[in-house]
Amino acid sequence: MAEYFQENWLEIVGSIIGFVYLWQEVKASIWLWFTGIIMPAIYTIVYYKSGLYADFGIQIYYIVAAIYGFMVWKFGKKDDKKDELKIVHTTARQAVVLVTISALVFIPIYLILTNFTDSNVPVFDSATTALSVVALWMLAKKHVEQWLVWIVVDGLSSGLYFYKGIYFTAVLYLVYTIVAVYGYKKWNLMEKQQYDDNI
Repeated sequence: MAEYFQENWLEIVGSIIGFVYLWQEVKASIWLWFTGIIMPAIYTIVYYKSGLYADFGIQIYYIVAAIYGFMVWKFGKKDDKKDELKIVHTTARQAVVLVTISALVFIPIYLILTNFTDSNVPVFDSATTALSVVALWMLAKKHVEQWLVWIVVDGLSSGLYFYKGIYFTAVLYLVYTIVAVYGYKKWNLMEKQQYDDNI
């Protein structure tokens, strides 16, 4: 057991930081973006060593997106009564665009993984990566429905990580899946409270 901890200490640290990130996301705390820089920096190593090449690559996007997300939350269109970005719902038109983007991101990642790597999970690795790109943008814009996308991503990721033997991260993403259901309900209430406050 001690040997396992010694070999996987980086994954364990990443998982602990992941729980902090999740708590900050549920609270809609702007500090999640700083944690969102540290966590993917760690997971670039974890995923590469596990042969999850699309997940490895997406960590670079996460770091850039965290900087973007912070800028949007800090300097974007603010609530008139509060110094923060409003929580909003995704429109039907936005949903169609986001589904299309997910498909357009999935296809080249899948082709790269199947033709240029030794990945044995190209479909799931590509799907979770493509959906994560969209979900992170939705988070940056404070869309309630980002939680629905994360439920799918986190559920698939948890199974994928168990399969690949990244057990601490698999448990982290299992918890993410459960908390994402709570996060969806909480953000719906927060959005409604915003609306009520502005009446």
